[in-house]
Amino acid sequence: MKRIVSLFVPEALLLLGAALLVTLPSLEGTAQGLASVYPFTVLAAALLLGWRFNRSRLVFATALLALAESVVTGAVDTPRDRVVFHATMFLLPINLALVALLPERGTITPAGLVRWVLLTIQVILVLFLAQSFPEQTLRIVTPRVLPAAWTSWTPLAQPAILTFLGIEALLVMAWMREPQAPVRSYAYALIAAFIAMSWRGAAEDRVIWLATSGLILVVAVIEASYLMAYRDGLTELPGRRALNEALPRLSGQFSVAMVDVDHFKRFNDTYGHDAGDHVLRLVAARLAQTPGGGTAYRYGGEEFALVFPGKGVDECVPHLEELRETVETSRFTMRRRFRPRVKPKMDKGRRTRQQITITVSIGVAERNHRHASPDQVVQAADKALYRAKEAGRNRVAT
Repeated sequence: MKRIVSLFVPEALLLLGAALLVTLPSLEGTAQGLASVYPFTVLAAALLLGWRFNRSRLVFATALLALAESVVTGAVDTPRDRVVFHATMFLLPINLALVALLPERGTITPAGLVRWVLLTIQVILVLFLAQSFPEQTLRIVTPRVLPAAWTSWTPLAQPAILTFLGIEALLVMAWMREPQAPVRSYAYALIAAFIAMSWRGAAEDRVIWLATSGLILVVAVIEASYLMAYRDGLTELPGRRALNEALPRLSGQFSVAMVDVDHFKRFNDTYGHDAGDHVLRLVAARLAQTPGGGTAYRYGGEEFALVFPGKGVDECVPHLEELRETVETSRFTMRRRFRPRVKPKMDKGRRTRQQITITVSIGVAERNHRHASPDQVVQAADKALYRAKEAGRNRVAT
């Protein structure tokens, strides 16, 4: 359930907030007043974060949304205006997809300058066609390929609608393929942009939808920066900084268990670092499901920490024994890309996948009169871990 909810938070909540703001009559005055400052606040935040965290994607995406806002809030009375509107609506999702899918290359770097030049060329070309050949260009950007009744609910031309839908499907597929990639926020931002372009209400409402599209991207950068600081990228467990901040917040009794993968250096030397990373992810997945209410953290290297709030050592040991047995019985199959550097002897013509047994040593300590501070509890757990390793590994020590 928690994983399903994470697919919609916080982006869907931001979309819901924008919808309530522009549809509830009681918030009409608030929406009108907010429309005058909301986009500038988002723009300032985007530029600041883009500069501070070197997020060129955010800067380019914000520039695209700002251009779109200047178009949708303007008049579309003349053929020239309609060319600019429909061409912008067609190009916006394409450009946002390129920003989302291409790697970070900086804002004022050579690669970044190329992107600025390409964006400028698009603007100049659209303005030139709109000024010189408005009627001919309008026929090109607004052809009908579907029955008119199907798209009468939106002022967008059918090519723009199909482009929005196709790009959204592409971004969702990229998101599903790599859930941790920043493309997720662009998929949601494109939804907000599409609503803004299709909205038939006041111009202020369109501004709010576009500003919300930018806000989604801003929040995504903040969230990614938080995860980089507090979550381990390899195992997706909370990192050591998160542990250091969580321990002082605990009150009363608690226990800390330090977990170390046995003979990990030897495993790395034999099979390589890719196989070692796979083992760490395997162990982390088991630790994340630790019974007894323990929270797992990546402490560093092949060492992990488990925190049990409100529990003493005697209560934790059975759960840790169960965890140790779970890791030991979880067979690690050596795939072809993890073949050992020294090829093992085997019968000719017989191909088998080697299964490796992974074990862990665990040391656990509780908060008591001898170990009053969190640091002292961690140190005591670390000493218990060394006792477990000295006693032969693959065991729990207190």
